[in-house]
Amino acid sequence: MDYRRKILTRSEAVELRSKLAATGSRLVFTNGCFDLLHPGHLRYLAEARALGDFLLVGLNSDSSIRFLKGPLRPISLEGVRAEMLAGLAAVDAVVLFGEETPLALITALSPDILVKGGDWPVDRIVGAEIVKSRGGLVCSLSLAEGFSTTALIAEIQKKV
Repeated sequence: MDYRRKILTRSEAVELRSKLAATGSRLVFTNGCFDLLHPGHLRYLAEARALGDFLLVGLNSDSSIRFLKGPLRPISLEGVRAEMLAGLAAVDAVVLFGEETPLALITALSPDILVKGGDWPVDRIVGAEIVKSRGGLVCSLSLAEGFSTTALIAEIQKKV
C-alpha cells in the first residue's frame, strides 16, 4: 500500500470518521507538530494507537507552527512531516490543520479517545470538554525521557 494515501484532507477525515463510527471502531486522535521525528514520538504514537482501533494524527501546518513556535520553525515542511508520519505502522491516517489549535478538527471528527503527551494535563488539552461531553476518553500519555524536538534542534545548532 502507498502510505501517502494515509494523508487525508479534512473532508476525507470526516468521511472516514463516519465509516469508523458505523462499524463501532474507536477513533483515537492526537495532534502535534512532529517537526523532527524521534524515538519519543514513535513510542507515544504506538501507545496512542493501542488505546483504540484507528489512530488519526492531526498535523500542524507550517503556518500554524510558525505562529506557535516562531519564524525558524518548522525545520521539516508539512509535506515531509505528513509523509513521515504516514509511513509509521502506528499511524492509520494523517490530516493537516492550519488553525492555532485543532479544536475545529476535533469538533468535526468527534473522536472516541483524545490523547496528548504528558506535558499536557488533561484539563488543558484542547477539545477535552467536547470529547468528554460525548462520552469519550481524554488521556495524557507519558513522555519518553531524554527526547525533545526543541532539545534536538539545540543540539544540532551546537554542532554547526
